[in-house]
Amino acid sequence: MTFNTIKGFKLEFDGPGDAVYASSEILSGKVVLELNRDTKVDTMKVLGRGVATAHWLENRSGGMNAVYNDYTSKISYFRKRQHLIRDNGEHTLLSAGRHEFPFSFQLPEETLVTSFEGKHGSIRYWVKVKLHRPWAKVRKIKKEFTVIEPIDINTPALLAPQAGTKDKMARVWYRNFGQVSITAKIDRKGYTPGEVIPVFAEFDNATSRSVVPKAYITQTQTFIARGTMKQKQAVVATLSGDVVGAQRRETWHGRAIKIPPVGPSILQCRIIKVEYMLRVCVDVPGTSKLCLELPLVMGTIPLHPFGSRTSSVSSQYSVNLEWLRMAIPEQPEPPPDYSSVVTDEEAERNIMAPHPEEDLSGIMEHPLRAFVQEFRFRPPPVYCEIDPNPQPLNMRRRCMTC
Repeated sequence: MTFNTIKGFKLEFDGPGDAVYASSEILSGKVVLELNRDTKVDTMKVLGRGVATAHWLENRSGGMNAVYNDYTSKISYFRKRQHLIRDNGEHTLLSAGRHEFPFSFQLPEETLVTSFEGKHGSIRYWVKVKLHRPWAKVRKIKKEFTVIEPIDINTPALLAPQAGTKDKMARVWYRNFGQVSITAKIDRKGYTPGEVIPVFAEFDNATSRSVVPKAYITQTQTFIARGTMKQKQAVVATLSGDVVGAQRRETWHGRAIKIPPVGPSILQCRIIKVEYMLRVCVDVPGTSKLCLELPLVMGTIPLHPFGSRTSSVSSQYSVNLEWLRMAIPEQPEPPPDYSSVVTDEEAERNIMAPHPEEDLSGIMEHPLRAFVQEFRFRPPPVYCEIDPNPQPLNMRRRCMTC
């Protein structure tokens, strides 16, 4: 009786297909049902959900009979239901042809968390429709939508300069070969993808060997379940400096490192976090790498035109996140592995228990596919690394941490 009864059953959102949503906004659409003949229906309901999930397995024992610990945690951010056809005790008869059922949900006023796909977790939002008919299998359709929770970098905390100093003694066995020190500063903490970060730094090499300064932007994804933490780290941008000879000093007067099309920071979720760091490093002869870390926050609302000299770059992005729909430019030369920029001590702390290979096929079917999230943006204008107002040679050197 139900064979070929349904000709079409689909879910459509209003607005463009790549639209993004935020807290308090209205998500609306319609369910389209096409029937080949008159059909009895019990109920049809639409369910909206938003869930953060962290999950991974860890091998508890080796050998043939492996036993795994399952680490899983979930947080629900959004759950609403709407009946398109109610069960009133009698069947509803729908005539042959096309039927449209509109629906709408208001997303919660509480701050939502940006959509995310990672190796050990995800933050997903979707709408699911269920069609119940007498003596027939339940028909289901599901469609995901993207939430981008705005992060405005025009706040005192994110406009504050970031600076620091770090040093390390180069030694072989019990003999010291001198000290290497790094002093670095950036204009602010908050940036948006596509911007250029001018890095001001001073490298003092008091050893008898040459060193090469470098800077990296790193992304750290943290997943938390059952009181255990799992991390995935990657380098997303790199800047290499000139060799600093023995007993020499090198200064960066705003050397430029460009932020690639990465996703925004995720800081408000209890089980999944995405954080960024600018690491200014040198290899110290005879010992581990010396790295100075300056925290970054990747926002979605760019710097106001009156805020800084970098506003000409960030002002290309609109508050409504129009940059999400731009084409991805050609990828630059890939940055090094994270292992090449971490210190030995950090590597020791980050070693986790071995875990089995996971099936990622389900993850790759979703809209935000990359483990290091990529978002589309309009490329900024060409940035010149040459300071148009160079500092006079006879001017007193300024303090980098002030």
